[in-house]
Formats: sequence, structure tokens, C-alpha cells
Amino acid sequence: MAAGIVASRRLRDLLTRRLTGSNYAGLSISLRLTGSSAQEEASGVALGEAPDHSYESLRVTSAQKHVLHVQLNRPNKRNAMNKVFWREMVECFNKISRDADCRAVVISGAGKMFTAGIDLMDMASDILQPKGDDVARISWYLRDIITRYQETFNVIEKCPKPVIAAVHGGCIGGGVDLVTACDIRYCAQDAFFQVKEVDVGLAADVGTLQRLPRVIGNQSLVNELAFTARKMMADEALGSGLVSRVFPDKEVTLDAALALAAEISSKSPVAVQSTKVNLLYSRDHSVAESLNYVASWNMSMLQTQDLVKSVQATTENKELKTVTFSKL
Repeated sequence: MAAGIVASRRLRDLLTRRLTGSNYAGLSISLRLTGSSAQEEASGVALGEAPDHSYESLRVTSAQKHVLHVQLNRPNKRNAMNKVFWREMVECFNKISRDADCRAVVISGAGKMFTAGIDLMDMASDILQPKGDDVARISWYLRDIITRYQETFNVIEKCPKPVIAAVHGGCIGGGVDLVTACDIRYCAQDAFFQVKEVDVGLAADVGTLQRLPRVIGNQSLVNELAFTARKMMADEALGSGLVSRVFPDKEVTLDAALALAAEISSKSPVAVQSTKVNLLYSRDHSVAESLNYVASWNMSMLQTQDLVKSVQATTENKELKTVTFSKL
């Protein structure tokens, strides 16, 4: 044990000298090259069906080691969200949250668009003919449905693995609820986003009105989009901060999202998942509360061997993808 402590101290001292000395520029270049290599490796990976993920409305594939690709898979229905979808997304992301091999997730849509939103024909019986003998019982029934549907996208946000949305074509209604629950959003030049609910006579109730203001930080623009149901095109989405990058077409967008997932998956899973947990906590709490939370969090997480392995790789100018991190 004493030898291990000495080795850790040597690594710490070496890292300190590297960061404060003239080698900092070389270290930065090394880290950038690590990311580039991960992206190059991801772009040519063949997809394979992921075990334990069999669904009607979704297709889940292993894009590469540690990366899952979740595809909305009702292309003939423009990936409209039917009753099966609302249930299967919860099942899918609960499994992903527990999957020790998965470190990053990409969500995309099959066919010509990301999603047309809620499948009104399939959902009409629940919404227009709710069960119950009186107003109170009907209301309780509807509340139960709404809270269950909210969980469909809550599970994405609560999943400790970073989730990247790759959007092409229309992202309408429930699609905006979905992507605002994701951690990172990329889109193709043909993408558009539409808070469609007012056009069908209701207020969005599964996440858009709660998350979109925090995502883009412009309440006036959120109000405009929600009150009018107008389309926000790709360039406006980029300018507003809804997406972080725009690409020429669907294929390039998906390749970029998978490359990003590959780069993320090359990092320590303890570090990445801890970062997501603390980013979400900080979003909803004060700076003081968030600092206290991360101090309590890291008093245990800083004891991980991932820290020693990462520092050692950095000081030896090795790519992180060559490091073997334990499952989390």
C-alpha cells in the first residue's frame, strides 16, 4: 500500500510540473489528438444489434464498444410516438442506465425525419375518451397518464450516461420534449424544431415548457415558439443554443454524433458520469448548494483508480482510448 501511495504522489507531482511548466502546450496537443483519433475510429464502425434490447418502436444497436445507438424506428409513421413507444423508451433507458458496458448514447430517427411527435390516432382513446365516473376520477386518470409519459423523457435526463441527439428533418411536438432531455444536440441542415402542442389544443406537458427555457436561455423566444407553433430552422436553432452544431445532411450528422460518443466513451466513466450528475444538480440549485454537493460527491469519487490511470496516460502522452477503465 505504501508503494501505491508513493506512486500516486509521484504522478501528482509530475502532473503539477507538466501543467505549470513549458510542456503544457504539448499536453494540450496530445489531448486534442486523442479526441481526433477517437472520432476517426468511430466513423467507420459497423452497427450490430444490441443484446437485451428488442422493441417494436425502437432499434438499439452497438455502434462500437461502449456506445449504443437508439433509433426511433417507425419510419412509415414518421416516427410518431404511439403507446408502445412511451412504454419502450422507459424500458430501454432503464436498461441503459444499468448497463455497465455503455458509456454514451446516440438517439436518432429512422427514415425521412426525426419524429412527427405524438401519434394522435393511436393516443386518441386515452386523451379524448378518458376513463372515470366523474370529473375527479377522470382527472386522476389523466394525471396518471401524463406523469407516466413525462417519465418517458425523464429517464433520458436521469440516465447517468451522456445522451446525444442527432436530429434530421422534423423534430415536432414530443420530439422537442425528447431532445431537450438530452445532454447534447446535433442537427442536419434540413432539421426544424416545432413546439406543436397549441395547434392541437393543449399545452405541452412532458418537458418542453420546463426544459427549453433552460436550454436556450431566452424566455421571449421560448414564449414565441410555444404560443405560435412556428418552425425553428437549423440555423436559428444553432444561434439560439438549442443545438451545438449543424451538419450538411443526416449521414454526416449521425457520423459526428457517433464520433462524439466515441470520444466521450474513451474517458473515465467515473469522471464523465459524475460530471453529468453534477451538471444537472447545478442547473437546479444555487452555486453554494452545488459546490457543497460536488464536494460531498468527490470526497469519494476522487479515490477512483480512474484518476491514477488518466493522469498516468496524460503524463506519458498516451491516448486515453488505450487505457482500460473498469466497468461502472
